[in-house]
Amino acid sequence: MKKILVIDDEAIVRLSCERTLIPEGYNVRSVARGSEGLKLLEQESFPVILLDLKMPDMDGIEVLSKIKEIQPKSKVIMITGYSTVETAVKALKLGAANYIEKPFSPAALLEAVNEVIKSAE
Repeated sequence: MKKILVIDDEAIVRLSCERTLIPEGYNVRSVARGSEGLKLLEQESFPVILLDLKMPDMDGIEVLSKIKEIQPKSKVIMITGYSTVETAVKALKLGAANYIEKPFSPAALLEAVNEVIKSAE
């Protein structure tokens, strides 16, 4: 079973990720803050991480760079409602595996997750 960590300050986004991914056989853990996600990553490994770009405690780009230090093999999918080409390029340069925009459909989420998992195999 593949484990996925969702780091997003919006409860509705965490819930929709869980509702989409759990029935597909994924083990999903969700946290609301970047700092919580980093703490969890020091204790457990997650092959896939869904990471919000804009959060109140830490910027997603900052969290992404720390994730790459703690778990360099984790595949990070950035999720955001504030998509710009500059931000997408920066996230990809820092090692994000994919990028999806809010609001996303369950199908788009599954496609992004499955694509990242296939590329890691």
